[in-house]
Amino acid sequence: MSIKLVSWNVNGIRAVCKKEEFWNWFDNADADIINFQEVRSTKDQIPKKLADADGFHQFFNEAQKKGYSGVGTYSKLEPAKIVRGLGIEELDGEGRVLRIEYPDFILFNIYFPNSGMKAKRLDFKVEFCNALLDQLVDLKNRGKNLVITGDYNIAHNPIDVYNPKNCEGKSGYLPEEREWLDKLEEAGFVDTFRIFDKGENNFTWWSYRTRARERNAGWRLDYFYVNEEMKNNVKSAGILNDVYGSDHCPVTLELDFLK
Repeated sequence: MSIKLVSWNVNGIRAVCKKEEFWNWFDNADADIINFQEVRSTKDQIPKKLADADGFHQFFNEAQKKGYSGVGTYSKLEPAKIVRGLGIEELDGEGRVLRIEYPDFILFNIYFPNSGMKAKRLDFKVEFCNALLDQLVDLKNRGKNLVITGDYNIAHNPIDVYNPKNCEGKSGYLPEEREWLDKLEEAGFVDTFRIFDKGENNFTWWSYRTRARERNAGWRLDYFYVNEEMKNNVKSAGILNDVYGSDHCPVTLELDFLK
């Protein structure tokens, strides 16, 4: 059985639904599970055309603050269980985590915090990331297969930013953030895109302010990670950098499970 997953930070679900580019993509996505981040909407504010999308179970985790953060998953597969948040009150108010349990794997759809101007939210981000890692390692140690996707708000290595020297000291490329992705990999998780493509200029986010997409002056912030035990189930992983509608583009993962 093959399962196709997509993840996309849409930078506001209501805004992206007004764009023809979004519907050109969504209507032809051929995906079993579509994960959105930065939804910035309550479930009852989702535009009708998307709310009525045929064949999908729909799950959301909303921020307490209106018009902020939030994640949503559209799934053709019916899950066994849904968990919203990490189960830690001080980390769960921003609607950043959906944990969706399927027979073959547990999916985490996550909108990681941004460490902010002058790293003012770095402590919150590190606490969030470390709490998540504890949970991932515990589940992995219990023999669970895990897929961790979303906008990580971290570019891991120099190859993942267009100008590494210029990006030093900037939010999303801070040593503490990059070291956390080192820890994730040391704990036995794999960046699926890099299984297939170790090349340069593979980005998923471009600043609107500098028209960076025209120059491909981007960052790779969006990932699908899996635990090492799942690596052989990974059939493909990609970046859909020809899909417009947000300052991010979608990323993809295809899994195969023998039945």
